[in-house]
Amino acid sequence: MIVVGKVESLWRYPVKSMRGEQIRESFLGFSGVYGDRLYAFHDTAALEGFPFLTGREQEQMLLYQPRFRQPEHAAGPPNLAEAENTDPGLNPVYASAADLTVDIETPSGELLAIDDPALINKLTEGLDGTRTLSLLRSDRSFTDCRPVSVFSIQTAQQIGGEVGFTLDKRRFRANVYADLTPMSGFAENAFLGRRLQIGTKAVINVTDRDPRCKMITLDPNTAQATPEILRRVRDAHEGKAGLYGAVLVEGTVRPGDEIRLLA
Repeated sequence: MIVVGKVESLWRYPVKSMRGEQIRESFLGFSGVYGDRLYAFHDTAALEGFPFLTGREQEQMLLYQPRFRQPEHAAGPPNLAEAENTDPGLNPVYASAADLTVDIETPSGELLAIDDPALINKLTEGLDGTRTLSLLRSDRSFTDCRPVSVFSIQTAQQIGGEVGFTLDKRRFRANVYADLTPMSGFAENAFLGRRLQIGTKAVINVTDRDPRCKMITLDPNTAQATPEILRRVRDAHEGKAGLYGAVLVEGTVRPGDEIRLLA
């Protein structure tokens, strides 16, 4: 077991493709980060295998901020302590859909319930008329590929250096941002196919490098696109940056927790 870094920060995205939120701790469950990507918007004009509206089509989605209506219920499973203290350690039960309802602050500052038809009307503004949107909810999490994404701050710094300006790490929409000092950017590629323990209990199996798309070109504060970021990642890094992982052992992680490479 080798310490390779520490957790720099933790993030979740309650609604797919909307703005994320930084959190003080995160329960990593088999379905991913607790409260992550519980909601998405189905788009009838999207591909059958990826039927969602995202920032690739509606860039302004990145400026919508989801907020859990009852944040105390969104911190983690309600029976986590009891489950972990029951031999041999049980899987906790997730909160109800009602307890994990979110409201959305729009770019104009208006607050709308996630299921308010007015929200769909706003999300379709500027799109062609062939799109019909509907709200989806799932306890499983609407992640693109694997349940958890990991990205090092060194990689964000290196890509920024390559394109000639500082990049906001939020462009990469990771769940776990890792500080891998003293390693350099893309050092996390060496973890592919290996297991990482994050904190005292959670273990993930690193399954894939993360193939990047237009989303990394969008400024998280303005939604303005800078296409050269994606071109650089495609030309110099095989179009991939960061890691995907599957959770093998559930557990709670916090900023500052050590990240260990397991044998």
